[in-house]
Amino acid sequence: MTARAEELTVNPKLWNLIQEDPRYMYEAYEFVCETVTYTQERLGRAPAEHQREQSDTNHVCGQELLRGACDLAVQQFGMMAPVVFKLWGVHTTDDFGELVFNLIKIEQLSKSDRDDPNDFRDVFDLHAALADGFQLTTAAYPARKIDR
Repeated sequence: MTARAEELTVNPKLWNLIQEDPRYMYEAYEFVCETVTYTQERLGRAPAEHQREQSDTNHVCGQELLRGACDLAVQQFGMMAPVVFKLWGVHTTDDFGELVFNLIKIEQLSKSDRDDPNDFRDVFDLHAALADGFQLTTAAYPARKIDR
């Protein structure tokens, strides 16, 4: 059996961005773009297939995007979501604002006149939101006595 290498497609705009601002991993930017689409679909605001540009009816605000990011991260990464975010350099909701506005700067996302980086400032505890609903316990495993 031989392994076949998949061809990776790297977005040159994103690649240049992480060279200029190495705080966040490439995957964090891809995840934010995926989150926009996921959140639009979840809220019934996905652009129609024939629609070339985003409109106000497709817009998602900072808080909606943050909730969508947490939902999507838990779906994709489960209990490992906080670890994945940490590896990507994402620790707070403020980091999502930085990611979003960096993507706007390189024209990978668009913004409305109402959008502001402060929309992401200290919205909620990101780690707690990712861990919500998960509980680590050893209750399923009975305590064992070790004879010495």
